[in-house]
Amino acid sequence: MKRFVHIAKALIFVHLLTFTVSGFADANTPAAHTNPSVILETSEGNMRIELFPQKAPKTVENFLRYVEDNYYDGLIFHRIIPGFMIQGGGFDTELTRQKTRPPIVNEANGFLPNKRGTIAMARTNDPHSATAQFFINLVNNRQLNKSSQSAGYAVFGQVVEGLEVADRIARIKTERKGMIANVPTKPVIIHSARIATHQK
Repeated sequence: MKRFVHIAKALIFVHLLTFTVSGFADANTPAAHTNPSVILETSEGNMRIELFPQKAPKTVENFLRYVEDNYYDGLIFHRIIPGFMIQGGGFDTELTRQKTRPPIVNEANGFLPNKRGTIAMARTNDPHSATAQFFINLVNNRQLNKSSQSAGYAVFGQVVEGLEVADRIARIKTERKGMIANVPTKPVIIHSARIATHQK
């Protein structure tokens, strides 16, 4: 009987040891789907943006193509509304609109709400008109989510580092320049947008 008890205890110990080792292995193994992230270097500081390709695949693919083409380098945040959002990716420092690829389908969904710190696609009244321009939500903007009354604005990522930079940008004074309102009086330049080489 004692021998049986010793054998049972030994088996339990081996089982626990195996479970513990496998648990540590799982914790240290990279996820099967590691989200890409982009470093946005601006004249006001840097932001790291994690993208969600599983939730908004076409939108993320579109954004990354612009990044890989160095499209955003030298463009500006041209629209700033404190307590709402900052928008960029469409104009240079002379407020010249940049050429884009064709628009993409609107992937606004209930899984990615327009909450503080998220990045979403800017568009016209046509739900499927987004191209390169994006905005960063400064607050929770539930009115921009998809609903029975609205097609919504497609969120495709989240600022995970440097959200204070977006807040800093939002404090810059603005003015109307020609047909564009809420333009910062001091240009907020996107020096570069690069895919992060080391994912977290």
